[in-house]
Amino acid sequence: MPLAMNREVFITCAVTGAGGTQDRSPHVPRSPKQIADSAIAAAKAGAAVVHCHVRDPETGAPSRRPDYYREVTDRIRDAEVDVVLNLTAGMGGDIVFGSAEAPFPLNDQATDMVGASERMVHIDECLPEICTLDCGTMNFAEADYVMTNTPGMLRAMGAMMTELGVKPEIEAFDTGHLWFAKQLVSEGTLASPALVQLCMGVPWGAPNDLNTFMAMVNAVPEDWTWSAFSLGREQMPYVAASVLAGGNVRVGLEDNLWLDKGVLATNAQLVERAVTVIENMGARVIGPQAVRDRLGLEKRAPKGASS
Repeated sequence: MPLAMNREVFITCAVTGAGGTQDRSPHVPRSPKQIADSAIAAAKAGAAVVHCHVRDPETGAPSRRPDYYREVTDRIRDAEVDVVLNLTAGMGGDIVFGSAEAPFPLNDQATDMVGASERMVHIDECLPEICTLDCGTMNFAEADYVMTNTPGMLRAMGAMMTELGVKPEIEAFDTGHLWFAKQLVSEGTLASPALVQLCMGVPWGAPNDLNTFMAMVNAVPEDWTWSAFSLGREQMPYVAASVLAGGNVRVGLEDNLWLDKGVLATNAQLVERAVTVIENMGARVIGPQAVRDRLGLEKRAPKGASS
């Protein structure tokens, strides 16, 4: 695709994630109220989209409980600030093997592998504008953990998203994930033009060097909308790189805990820093309704809501 700097940029804030960061910073939200409050603060700081996981309020461990997602959704929808809601559908695809010498039986305490419909229960109820579709299987950081998303699973989940009218955000952790995403669009499972998040520097997917990044960018069809992020201290440099290459940006505590060396960040502070970077590059940060107009999104109340 031809490269041109993006002059109209939207910011996604990934509020909390599912990683083991809950004890590394007091700012990582755990309860549905904390997650919603942090998302609302990020929206006030300039995020047009908030990407939300949920956690156990007591332990901070990742959770799939639909009632937690519903509480987060209700609190965000009832807030005085508008924002596009993006809920993860990535949970429920975790396989943790026993060991290198004895992979079976699986580590039952850590494995969380369920069917496509169960992974989509909260999406069906909450009806966010966007939900994520992790478009491939990969070794994911830990020694015996595999993030598992088979072609059959992805086709089933993608079809459900299309049927529900929820826009999939294709999470591409490597070049093959983009390849399969284009296959899903060509089959009609996902609608075109698609929305893609380029996930850089996540072990052991695409490394976050600029050559690999530009290979990913060049593999995105010209009419698709894309965004990108990297981890830790590379988060803000990738704000600049994404805008310069024609994309949108993602920041937030899911990917990075730090504002400066030794200074723990809040989600709102990371969004504010991204706004500064974008505007200093001569681009403009756009809001949630402009994102809905660009992507053809519809803001809906959750099922059973009074309005």
